Amino acid sequence: MTNLVQFPGLGLSFELDRVAFSIGGMNIYWYGVCIAVGMCLALVFAFRHSVEFGVDADAMVDVILIGVVMGILCARLYYVALSPYQYHSLKDVLAIRDGGLAIYGGIIGAFLFGGLACKWRKVPVLPMFDLAAMGFLIGQGCGRWGNFFNQEAFGCNTTLPWGMYSQATHDYLTSSVVTVPKGVTIDPNLPVHPTFLYESIWCFVGLFLLMRYLKKRRFAGDIALRYLVWYGAGRFWIEALRTDSLLLVPSIGLRVSQLVAGIAVVGGVIAEILLTRKFRDKPLMVELPLNSENRARMKKLDGPTTFAGTDAALPASASRAEFVEKTAAWNETVKEALDRREHPEKNEKNPE
Repeated sequence: MTNLVQFPGLGLSFELDRVAFSIGGMNIYWYGVCIAVGMCLALVFAFRHSVEFGVDADAMVDVILIGVVMGILCARLYYVALSPYQYHSLKDVLAIRDGGLAIYGGIIGAFLFGGLACKWRKVPVLPMFDLAAMGFLIGQGCGRWGNFFNQEAFGCNTTLPWGMYSQATHDYLTSSVVTVPKGVTIDPNLPVHPTFLYESIWCFVGLFLLMRYLKKRRFAGDIALRYLVWYGAGRFWIEALRTDSLLLVPSIGLRVSQLVAGIAVVGGVIAEILLTRKFRDKPLMVELPLNSENRARMKKLDGPTTFAGTDAALPASASRAEFVEKTAAWNETVKEALDRREHPEKNEKNPE
């Protein structure tokens, strides 16, 4: 499970072991560690910034749990459905430890089932999608380094100084499952594009750009749309370099991820233009989230109960400190209103 990875143009070489450590005889791979680190950092971001999107952190926990689990499952099913390998049992299909997860399957599953979970937990869907998009960039940027340890998800030959070579790349390129870009000849003895690195850098650059845009967003879902466009544009050109792509129409070299990426970019750009025009002169106001205690108390009341006012929202451009302060004050106001609603007798003045 050890690979000698070389970057001849840079004069660098690394001895990489796929196994990070073992627990009770079970190997824990660097691939899983990288994914776990990415997920943890994404969670830290989501919990720190949720208030700025009008999302209650407590209610968000269930949404994240469902989105992550179903995202991983859908990533696996997406890969199995389009891969050239034969799967003979349900155990083989679900054997994630054997490798084979498709990012776009995970994205689709996480957004779909996460959105349904938002409806269930009364979490605003589009603001949650914005948070999830930022989390995806963090998770993908970190997770791609798992491909480095596995020596997978690389591209065709390159003469660039950062070209990569290992016995694993050589062995894969001499196998029968290589999906070579049309018109490209592969030499397994030469360095290849480290496309995992390209995608990781692309994701972190996107994260930096969207972080600078957070306070300027025009509408709920703005960040999610920009994520789809940014990631789709990067995935489209990176996928063209790879030698392990899932093919949709092998005869013409049509790659599944390129098709999905192209649709995401075109659809995202159109939606972004139309919605930006619609909300051009309307600053985005973020409704302050009610905490779990107030939401639980409201459910117990007879009849609909709503609270609104100038203190119930802040412009998206407000600082995090303002959101934290105003959200706490708003929940205290709602708590007092609920106290009066639940115990009207306490509001009556005692006769002298």
